[in-house]
Amino acid sequence: MTINELPKTIAVFPLSNAIFFPKTILPLNIFEKRYIQLVSDCMKNNKLFGMIQPKSRTGLKPDVYKVGCLGKVVSLNETSDKRFVINLSGIIRFEIKKELKTNKMYREFEVDYFNFMDDLNTNTTNLLDQNIKNLIKKLKTLFGKKKYIIQFDELEKLNIDQLIDAICMISPFSIEEKQKLVEANNIEKKIETLEKIIDFNLFDYFGSRTMQ
Repeated sequence: MTINELPKTIAVFPLSNAIFFPKTILPLNIFEKRYIQLVSDCMKNNKLFGMIQPKSRTGLKPDVYKVGCLGKVVSLNETSDKRFVINLSGIIRFEIKKELKTNKMYREFEVDYFNFMDDLNTNTTNLLDQNIKNLIKKLKTLFGKKKYIIQFDELEKLNIDQLIDAICMISPFSIEEKQKLVEANNIEKKIETLEKIIDFNLFDYFGSRTMQ
């Protein structure tokens, strides 16, 4: 998809802890009426909608963060109880400019993609393997302490871009920490942010136990 094909107005699905990135797949179980309507409308048009994190879980229209990711529905199955089970493929991150008035059950926003044009780049990143190995070593320590089971052998088969995005998506970080990751506008900044979050969590884990 080229920059000229990107919609300036998109439907948006706010969902806590559900961040994803370009070139990754996010599975979603759609059961609320407003999001059934959202997906149905998107399938009649360009199959595109955005995912973003809300700042709170209260109210029908909670405040949302400014940066999310545009995705395209690449598979859809309708269940016997009228749910949609879909896979959303990440295309490019966006920044919200303003919310639009609409009579639809779901929310629509005017968005801008300027700060995330690198997301459309098909080249993979070449970084020092040792840096990535050190990052994974720290992550294994953190996940081990939290008893969070991850198949690292499978992750390590991915290229660097896919590996970092997958780690960002599956890690048990806070909403605020995940948002920092989705707002990092290139892979280098994302790795830097991810390492800081891991270091903070390791310090918080070991520090709190040292004090007990």
